[in-house]
Formats: sequence, structure tokens, C-alpha cells
Amino acid sequence: MKKIMLALSSCFLLIIANAQKQTISGRITDDDGQSLPSTSVIVKSTRQGTYTDNNGRFKLTGINSLPVTLMITSLGYVTHEEEVNNTGELLIKLKPYIGIEPPVVLASKRVPTKILESPVSIERMGVAVLEATPSVSPYDAIANLKGVDFTTSSFTFKTPSTRGFNGSGSARVNQLLDGMDNQAPGLNFSVGNFVSATQLDVDNIELLPGASSALYGPGGMNGTILINSKNPFVYQGLSVLLKQGIMNVDKRQRPDITGFNDWSIRWAKVLGSRFAFKIGVQYIKAKDWLATDSSNYGRIGDAGGVIAGSRNTDPNYDGVNVYGDETTVDIKPFIPAMYQSFFPQQSINVSRTGYAERDIIDPVTKNLKLSGAIHYKVTPNIEASLSGFYGTGNSVYTGSDRYSLNGIKIGQYKLELRSANWFVRGYTTQENAGQSYASTTLTRRFNEEWKPSTTWYGQYVNQFVQARLTGSEERVAHERARSTADAGRPEPGSAAFNQVFDKLKAIPISQGGGLFLDRSDLWMAEGQYSFSKLKFVELVAGANYKQYVLNSQGTIFIDTAGKIGISEVGAYAQATKKFLNNRLTLSASGRIDKNENFKGKITPRYTALVKVAEDNNIRVSYQTAYRFPTTQQQLIKLQVGSNIYLLGGLPWINTLLMPKGQTSYAIREGKVTADPYVAKEFKPETCNSFELGYRGLIEKKLLIDVYGYISNYRNFIGRSSFYEPQAKTIYSIVVNSENRVKTTGYGIGLNYLLAKNFTASTNFYSDRITDVPGGFIANFNTPKYRLNLGLSNNGFGKDKKLGFAVQYKWQDAFFFENEFGNGNIDAFSTLDAQVSYKWLKNKSQLRLGGTNILNKYYRNGFANPETGGLYYLSVRFDIL
Repeated sequence: MKKIMLALSSCFLLIIANAQKQTISGRITDDDGQSLPSTSVIVKSTRQGTYTDNNGRFKLTGINSLPVTLMITSLGYVTHEEEVNNTGELLIKLKPYIGIEPPVVLASKRVPTKILESPVSIERMGVAVLEATPSVSPYDAIANLKGVDFTTSSFTFKTPSTRGFNGSGSARVNQLLDGMDNQAPGLNFSVGNFVSATQLDVDNIELLPGASSALYGPGGMNGTILINSKNPFVYQGLSVLLKQGIMNVDKRQRPDITGFNDWSIRWAKVLGSRFAFKIGVQYIKAKDWLATDSSNYGRIGDAGGVIAGSRNTDPNYDGVNVYGDETTVDIKPFIPAMYQSFFPQQSINVSRTGYAERDIIDPVTKNLKLSGAIHYKVTPNIEASLSGFYGTGNSVYTGSDRYSLNGIKIGQYKLELRSANWFVRGYTTQENAGQSYASTTLTRRFNEEWKPSTTWYGQYVNQFVQARLTGSEERVAHERARSTADAGRPEPGSAAFNQVFDKLKAIPISQGGGLFLDRSDLWMAEGQYSFSKLKFVELVAGANYKQYVLNSQGTIFIDTAGKIGISEVGAYAQATKKFLNNRLTLSASGRIDKNENFKGKITPRYTALVKVAEDNNIRVSYQTAYRFPTTQQQLIKLQVGSNIYLLGGLPWINTLLMPKGQTSYAIREGKVTADPYVAKEFKPETCNSFELGYRGLIEKKLLIDVYGYISNYRNFIGRSSFYEPQAKTIYSIVVNSENRVKTTGYGIGLNYLLAKNFTASTNFYSDRITDVPGGFIANFNTPKYRLNLGLSNNGFGKDKKLGFAVQYKWQDAFFFENEFGNGNIDAFSTLDAQVSYKWLKNKSQLRLGGTNILNKYYRNGFANPETGGLYYLSVRFDIL
């Protein structure tokens, strides 16, 4: 890998001399003479071009001879052709485009394609949409796209997914940041809202819902999200965004109204005609939303559920967002024999006293993002770049536990050489979990530290028996017993509490504390070539090599003996051909990948696009997808409760950790069955999906997109629980389903341009799952119905300085299941809105807005926090 990176680095030392014969320069404006920055200026029939700066100026060097024709395009304006016969200064005015202008996208074919000609479903948000959204960030705005579900683990940790199987850190959706896979290699969650382009540096976000492995590789079972940052050659200048807000306005979760800060800065500049750079900084700070579900939870492996009772009524109470009360003991055997006749119950289960989330997790969430890039034009058609994205801070993640991510650090660094027809890149993801800890594990061990369970339960039993023998009711006897056993229990925030808690959160899980040590890395090299000169077919091909280096020191993986490496290699190709005078477009693509722990997988895709009228197309596709199990699904070894372990699915792990000569029995619907555990081959998950859709633009004002799909999953990856009676241990093991799991869904989206620049939008979509075998945890986690409504205007009133956007979202109730717990999620709706005003010749903008402005608290994932209203005021300055 180091040799590959060295070879890529050497590309940056190759400076090819380019004799400059002619130079064309000028300025691009609108009809009113206002400068048009970021406007594309390309020499027609070539790849040679540039972009205007913030003053609308451009300069094209290296023109071999005149005359030439320039193709000039800018979002919201009619494409203009200008014939140039001499090198004099040009002044070109563009006419506004009246109507909805469908964008050009990358995701559908891995090469730029008009969205109307995409052979599969695709969604896109460009700069104009992202800057107008009332959402608190571009990443949050993904929730408004058709087909998307969101899971909110905390203020700065959110996970989008499509077509079902949503959850924290969904492994069935690829997320790529400037072409880099941003899934953390060890922690296995995508970090697109934690380590990414800063808010001022996001150019566009593309979503490819549904199977997408054929072009984007393992993980694209249910979709691919592309987050693309701004090129410094295109977007220049200094921009500053200051956003201040308030949260918890009704003091429901905290005693005071809390603040929210979000500050961003971006600086990009072109030096000469070949060199450009950019740097970006963003800092977010807020008191996070709280997970406060105190419902009683009946826990048997992964098959638990909410049950009746509270700490006052159930001695074995286990609160969903109460930690440390997972330790439970049947005290009946410890009652002296002489008193057993007074206690006819078969068992008397008692749990230890736990702590609420507010007591053990730092309420202040912080996120610092740093990014930068250096770009160099080796020739007018070849551009080299060195870029990096770094994020650190505090957040909370819901997985098999509520993980407090303290001081987590993740960096992504890339070298790339790119032309219009090809690219080659190498990048790495460096992960450092910092001082992160597992809340349940740490708090259980905290209880053992201040008073061991042997002592605690001994005191409990003695007081309980005494109280019952003296005539106390059973409930009162339990209260007295708990009060006695809890004597000396450290109060949250006290010096005694902090001393023990701080000590344990610095000790690794493998050594009796709650800290997980993760220093895992990902290294990847890939390249792609578009054979544009072929006349008979449009062909794209590429290949990649990937290597994971897992290093958790036994706190997440079974890597106590040292680092574990996992390598993958893959290649893909796609051919596209037009027929019947361009009314029929057929394409076929295929990909092959090999992971060293699994057999190779081939995934084809076939699409057809039928042009039924101008700007009206019907699309049909058969797509396949697959995913190799994540690194945790392969190799995890983690204790998550009292004698409960999560294990990976590789057979040698099961053989090593399951007691030799002993049998474990399957748990179904919370009960131990007579079915023994039998280790089977662990396989990659695959999906076959058929989709039919229509996309059309009516009179340039109404954009319609409709789709329906059927997907079948084989070797579906989930978890099953088994009980080993001799050690009284529950194992939750990653396994493949023997049944095929089927999902179906449909969606419709409408965007309509009204009079005076008003735009209305709506989308409605539905997903369902069938054929899930009993006792199998599918984690579908998706409402049956969802609805989005939007109304916006980016320029009205005098001089079109005013703007606004309103976004309404509703989703149906559904049942949520994951490794942490299972329970119902109520239906909810939210309303986001913002109004804005531009001044200083549109170089500055004032905005007042909010999310969930009606302050109706909601959860979109079990055991996750309730999200309330956030209200903000922001000021943006674009400084030349």
C-alpha cells in the first residue's frame, strides 16, 4: 500500500510544459450587470475550460488558435455560445432560465449525466437548494429527499438510509466524501455529519436509493450517498458563516434554555492559471438532546421488549435509558433455608440501581471540522489534488450500547490525479476513538467498584428477609432492602462519583473498565477510465484495492494478539448504447469483488431508458447488490450486559468462544428453545432488485418522478441469540437468514415552479418487508408511509432580496429493533422554516430559522433522544 501511495505521490512531481499560444479573458454577468461567479466556460468540443471568480471574471490560457466557440453555462441561466475571433476583453450577458432546470448528476452512471436521462432513481441537492434549506446543516437536509429515513443518535450523529433497514450507522448505504468511503473502519458507522466538508464547502449531495453495488462496491445494498465539496478553481473567495441558536426552550429536558453555536469559515483562491487552494473550519457546540426513556425493559439477549413496571414497582427494573441496572440476580437461592417456606415464589429477580443518561454522559456536544486542499493543473485537462478532512469532538452513538464518543478523532486524506475521462486516487481513513466509552458496560462496573454485587446483594437479602418476616408488604420490603444496599451510593456529580467514574472510563473494557480503544485504519487505491472515443458504445471501467487494519486491543474485536488485516479487491465496467434515434438507451454493468474472508461476488446491473417524449422517460432496471459483513460483524467480541456477549459470524470465532463440548440453544420470542446452535458458513448478503420508474418535465415547470420496486435478499445478515446453560451465558451471534427476505416499495415526487419564483414540492413514499423468519432480527426499522411538503422562494420583493423556505415532514409509526433494544416509535411530524435577506450586493445574507419549530418532541429510533425545537439566527459574509 505504501508503494501505491508513493507512486500516486510521484504524479504530483510531473509538470508538463504547456506552451501558451493564446489567452481569452472576460467577464460574465446577468442582464442587470450583476457578476455571475462559478460560471463554467469551456472551449466547445474540447475538455479545456475554467470557471469565473467572484467578480464573474475568467481567463482561458493555452488556446492553440482562433477562432474558437465558448460554451458558457451557469445554474439558473440559459446556456450561451460565444464565438471568439480575437483576444480582446469579453463582456457576456446570460439570460435567466425560466422554469425548473433539471441538474446534471454523477451517481447514476459514474459519469456526468442529465438527471432526466438517469436509468435509475436518483435525488440531488445542489448549492442553491442547500443554501436555502431551513435544516441546520446540509447533512440534515438529506432527510427531506424522497425515500430517505433518518436515525438520530445525538445532535451531531445522524444516519440516513433508504428503502428500509435503517438504524444508527447503517451498513447498507455507502457514503462517499469526494470519492472516499467515510465509514469508520473499526466503529463501522458512516461519519458524514461529523467528518466531512464544512457547511460552506459542500457543493452538492447526490442520493442513489436502492441497489448500487455494481458501480460503488460493497455496502451499497440500499443506496449510495455522494457528498461533493467545492473545487477551489470554481468557488473562490473568503466566506464566513456565524450561526447562533437556542434549544430546550420549554426546559423539558434541562433546567435552562440552552444555546447552540455553529461557526464556519472557508477561504479559496486561485494563484496564476494553474494553482488553487482552499481551507475550511467549522465548529459546533450545543447541549445535546437527552435520551430519557425510563420504560421497563425485559431483556433476554436481543429478543427483549418493553414491559410493565418501574423502579418503584418492579425490583428487577431495567430502564431503557438507565444504565447499570442491567446487572440482575435471582436472590431466592440466597435466602436462608429456614426461611424459604416464607417465599413461595419460584424466583425473585433483583437488579442493581442504575443511573440516568444525564448522570453519566457529558451533555455538551462538540464538533470541530478542518478541511483543506491543494489543486494543480498539470495540463489544461489534467488536475492533481491533495486534500484532507479531519473531525474531532464529543458525540453519542446508539449501537449495541449508548456509546459516549469523547475526543474521537477521524481523518481522511487523499491524493488524486483527474482528467475529464479518467482518475486515479489513493486515500486513507485514520480512526482514533479517544476517550470513548460504553455507557452500560462502564456503569455496571462502576456499581461493582463502589460496592461489589456480592456485598450489595448480601445486604439486600438480609434486609428483605427481615422486612418480610416483620410483616412488611413485599413491595415495601424491596424498597427497604434497596435503600439498605444502596447506602453509600455515590450521587451523580459528587466528588466520590467523579473519582470512581473518571477512573473506570480511562480503563479499557478488556481490563475491567468502559474505555474502548480503537485505532483502526483503512487504505484504498482506485482508478477509473471512460472510453469516450469509442463510437459504437459508451464504456466506463475501474478497479480498486482496499485494506482494513483493525486495532482495538481487545476492546471491540478479538485482536488481543495484535492488529488484524482484511483486504478486498474489486473491478467494474459499464457499457451504454443508444438505439432507435436515441429513443432507447440500454446499459449493462458488472462488478466483481473478493474479500479475503469470503468467496468472490459478482454483481450485474441492466437498465433501459425509453424516451416517450421530449424530457419524458420511462426507466426499467434490474440491479443486484451485495455486502461483505462489516469488520464488526466478522470479528466483534464485546460484552454488553450481564453474561451477554456479541460475537462475530466467522466460524472460527464461534468455535473459540463457545465452550467446547457444550451446547447452546436458540432463543426465540424471549424463550429458550430446544434447538441447538449449529455453526454454518457465514456468507455475504446479496440483493436482487427490479425497479420501474418514470421521470418527466412538463412545460419546464413540473418535474415528476415516480418509482416502484421489488427486492429479494438472500443470506440476509442479522443476529440470533443462543443460551449456553452451563455458563448461563447468552451469545448474540451474527448469522445469515435461511429464508429469503422480500421488500417492496414505491414513491412519487413533484416539484412545481409557481409564479414569481415560488417553488412547491412534495414527495410520498412507502416501504414494506415480508418473509422474515421467526426469531430473526431483521432491523428493517422503517415506517410504512412518509410524506414531505415544501414551499420556497429564493428571491422576491424589492430587488429580490428576500427569500424563505418551509419544510413539513410526517412519518408513520413503526417498530424499531436493534442490538440495544426493541420498541415502538410513534408517528410524528415536524415543521422547519427560514426567512432570509440579502444585502451588500448579495454578498451577505441574514437568516432567521428553526427546525421542529412547533417544538413537538419526537424520536426516530428506539433508546435515542427526543428531539425538540431549535431556533437560530445566522449571518453570512462572502468577502472577496
